[in-house]
Amino acid sequence: MKIEKIGKLVGIVFSLMYSQLAASEQPNVLLILVDDAGYNDFGFMGSPDFDTPHIDRLAEMGVAFTDAHVSASVCSPSRAGLLTGRYQQRFGHENNVPPHTAGMDVAELTLADVLKTVGYRTIAIGKWHLGNRSMYHPNTRGFETFFGFLEGARDYFPNPRQDDPEDFRALLENRKQVNFEGYLTDVFTDRVIEEIEVEDSRPWFMYLSYNAVHTPMHAKEEDLKRFEGHPRQKLAAMTYSLDQNIGRILSTLDSRKELDDTLIFFLSDNGGAGMSNNQSSNAPLKGWKGNKFEGGHRVPFVVSWPAKIEGDRHFSGLSSALDIFVTSIAAAGVNEVLGEPLDGVDLMPYLKGKKRSDPHEVLFWRKDLMAAVRMGPYKLVRLEGYGYRLYNLDEDLAESQDLSESLPGLVREMADRMTRWEKELEVPYWWENKDWTSVTYEIHRALMDNEDPRFRSPREKAVFEKRTLENESARH
Repeated sequence: MKIEKIGKLVGIVFSLMYSQLAASEQPNVLLILVDDAGYNDFGFMGSPDFDTPHIDRLAEMGVAFTDAHVSASVCSPSRAGLLTGRYQQRFGHENNVPPHTAGMDVAELTLADVLKTVGYRTIAIGKWHLGNRSMYHPNTRGFETFFGFLEGARDYFPNPRQDDPEDFRALLENRKQVNFEGYLTDVFTDRVIEEIEVEDSRPWFMYLSYNAVHTPMHAKEEDLKRFEGHPRQKLAAMTYSLDQNIGRILSTLDSRKELDDTLIFFLSDNGGAGMSNNQSSNAPLKGWKGNKFEGGHRVPFVVSWPAKIEGDRHFSGLSSALDIFVTSIAAAGVNEVLGEPLDGVDLMPYLKGKKRSDPHEVLFWRKDLMAAVRMGPYKLVRLEGYGYRLYNLDEDLAESQDLSESLPGLVREMADRMTRWEKELEVPYWWENKDWTSVTYEIHRALMDNEDPRFRSPREKAVFEKRTLENESARH
């Protein structure tokens, strides 16, 4: 890392404009991130076959967003944007982080860094996926306490191979490997409740990053029996457990009379991974995790703060997970963080009716050869070497009708906005595996043409290419 970036970080850390709220006026902040959850797999989102009463209660207490997006359609870059409030491409974090060598740029300030500076106890529980080396560890990135694992996925039950001090999937208590018993979603919630019950006069910020409902599809036997005959039995059982555990957290806050004064965010890190992966449903959206259609980045999103915002409402303004950073620090009394620009906005004036416009006029996405831009109701998808597709989401949420030929001027305007944004970005610090890049390219090509992809994984690609060669040989 360049010396000037270290200096920049130091300058940012000590350049907070803070209103000096009393600790009693600062809300607790609970950020609940679930993994690979389908857009249509919660009751409050209209799921026809999943019952999620506790998550639905959270939505009823707060505001459910109908046009909210994460900044990336895969795990690691989405988390980098979430925790910094900045488009992660600004610091080269465009793709999933390599497992052993890289991580989120240490010159970037995290939400935990800021809130810790203004008196918060900071806790990270669950999946990290922002780098495994010491310099990228949560304890180095503003979190006083970490209880979770560093990699992108692991088993939900104890596994001797993974529960090894040398394995990045092992469960850690700060930097020390610890063993666990039971089901990981329960184990993480147990720790959440312990942290809530700690006797400490400071407000707390807790980043609760469940690995549910990411693969592997592991569920408790009693939950699987509950859903015998369900067409998506494993996901239904995992979602049931997730919902029950969020209910435990809400009950704990309620019993301690802290629920009204806790600012809670609930969202998925990206779109559902799809029926062929973790059985998730993004209906009625097009696409899934990993691509730039709505199913890849439009997510269930709830904001609850009963003491400050009226609940049981929907909000349709264009919003982003990038807004969580600014909303949280503003609630804590931080007026501004000087230094690198933030890309999110404070959502509270919009939720309180003080501002009537959308929080964002424009949002961008880019990963490798795929990119997209949103302006008002219009969405432009770009695939390098293949072209553009333009959609009006107000009239065509499923992104099925391409308007690029009928609105060429709008295509040029939106493409120009995207190009100008890209000039502000860093060259990606690392790239994804070439096999996966070619698979993702094929998926985008097919979805742009309203076709089924010819393959969805490197393994399927190898089978497709083998059959293609065999067919060509047979013709000759």
